[in-house]
Amino acid sequence: MEEALRFIFEYKDEIFIIILSIFLGIEVISNVPAVLHTPLMSGANAIHGVVIIGSIIVMGHAKETLPMVLGFIAVILGTLNVVGGFVVTDRMLEMFKKKKKN
Repeated sequence: MEEALRFIFEYKDEIFIIILSIFLGIEVISNVPAVLHTPLMSGANAIHGVVIIGSIIVMGHAKETLPMVLGFIAVILGTLNVVGGFVVTDRMLEMFKKKKKN
């Protein structure tokens, strides 16, 4: 318990910034109109490719098992998010295509 309190007091500024960013993110996302939600989310998912690159770098420098496993999990989850973002974007763009007449 003492170590947890020491950690909190040592990193109180960073913890405050994280909590503040969570509330800010919730406020921003809750005010996005439904029409813009899908394009914004698909774009945000595509940006997740940065996480994939970062986790590959972590895996490349890993000398122990735990960083290697965490990097691998990050690559898998980041890839799923990127693919999901492109699938959502593709489905969204399909709605705007003209249908062919037989």
